[in-house]
Amino acid sequence: MSDKFDASTLPEPTGSDEPAASQPAESDQPAVSGRTKWSVPLRWFGLARIWFRAFRRTRPFWGGLWSILGGLWVIRWMNTTFFLAVTGGWSYSAGYVLGGGMALFGLLAWIRPDFRTISGLIVVLLSLFAFINANLGGFLVGTVLGIIGGSMIWAWGEKSPRRSKRGTS
Repeated sequence: MSDKFDASTLPEPTGSDEPAASQPAESDQPAVSGRTKWSVPLRWFGLARIWFRAFRRTRPFWGGLWSILGGLWVIRWMNTTFFLAVTGGWSYSAGYVLGGGMALFGLLAWIRPDFRTISGLIVVLLSLFAFINANLGGFLVGTVLGIIGGSMIWAWGEKSPRRSKRGTS
């Protein structure tokens, strides 16, 4: 045995972090049927995006969203507990009833867009009543969101989903 170091037995340095040529890299191995680990989640994300775009175009989405947010804002700024609101009468439960109604009719506009006229009108009226009965309608923010959302629901007109541009030339 010799005490001298023999450099000829070491692999040649490549200057990068790539694996040595004797060890196959992960990218050298073929993927199973052309898929990568991200192809399935990206496909689901793409399909969900297409579905959400069609959902948003065929319903009064933004009006319903503003109505729901306005109703939740009114409920948030009620200064009574739920138990007191149930047992205390109208002055304690007004924010829960009016804010809940705003949120409910915002959801109704999403679920059944054919009731958009009456739903939008009820949201506007509930917003105005919340201004009087429920801490100025959530300190005016809930009332304004409800009026804007109800007006958008009431004025909404149905659009057909867009066609894909792939099939046309």
